[in-house]
Amino acid sequence: MSNSNNAITIPYSDDVLASAGLSASELAATARMAVAAKLFGDGRLSLGQSAKLCDMGKVEFMEQLNQQGYSVVNLQAGDADDELRFAHG
Repeated sequence: MSNSNNAITIPYSDDVLASAGLSASELAATARMAVAAKLFGDGRLSLGQSAKLCDMGKVEFMEQLNQQGYSVVNLQAGDADDELRFAHG
């Protein structure tokens, strides 16, 4: 399996950062979270894949989803199995 580092480039001007009140790294993290949340919500990525896209653990990603008003009850079959194994230690 290839372990390539793919990237998406979104051009923006400095006034976007100023208007949003964000640093460049905060804007990048916000964009990653938005993409991951959308793909998770659409069922295109699992919880684990979405969390990894944001460089977060599953619990942190679920907390971020919840804070931003996204439903975290979108578990796929593999996610449910993972969560049950985690719960049973």
